[in-house]
Amino acid sequence: MRGFRRALVEADEGLAVIAEVKRRSPSKGDLAPDLDPVGLAAAYRQGDATCLSVLTDVEFFGAHPGDLARARDASGLPVLRKDFTVSAHDVADARILGADAVLLIAAALDDAELADFRSLALELDLDALVEVHDEAELERALAVGADLVGVNQRDLLTFEVDQQRAVRVAAAMPSGIVAVAESGVRGPDDAGALGRAGYRAVLVGESLVTAGDPAAAVRALRHAG
Repeated sequence: MRGFRRALVEADEGLAVIAEVKRRSPSKGDLAPDLDPVGLAAAYRQGDATCLSVLTDVEFFGAHPGDLARARDASGLPVLRKDFTVSAHDVADARILGADAVLLIAAALDDAELADFRSLALELDLDALVEVHDEAELERALAVGADLVGVNQRDLLTFEVDQQRAVRVAAAMPSGIVAVAESGVRGPDDAGALGRAGYRAVLVGESLVTAGDPAAAVRALRHAG
């Protein structure tokens, strides 16, 4: 596997960008229903994206299961399967689809599931991005050994975005954790603020899939100061 976490750590100067391939979202509806995952992934690579995030869920995100492999092959970048992981089968499916990392949402899993799914991911040579929303969930993530942590600024119930959530949680993030800020990154200003708060990477979907020039949009995030 190509090493999702390693790619974020080893990214050259600038903020690492995890660029998302996403047709729609539960909160915003259709974003780019006709997007071509091959062309978009290639544009992300041209813009110096560090990794990709790809949705494969049909019902909620309007995706196609083959989107992940097509985007991976077109870009050569490490890929996160950004779907809800609620069973061991989902972890195994991510590996079968060709992902390099799997998403584990602390709010959707109990402590035993979080630990078991992360262990299984590692056994399958997958990195596990453990997603949290507050300091309490961060403590749960750290308790199972998470070393790749995403802070989602979007509330999973209301879909509202708190632009300061990631900055607050960053203060509790110990050294050695690769921290990723998710949701609410509207452009270079937001990305720069998150980089200054201590985040190694930003995961960005909506503003990239709706950009007229995705490569330029990624490049601007990478060099946000």
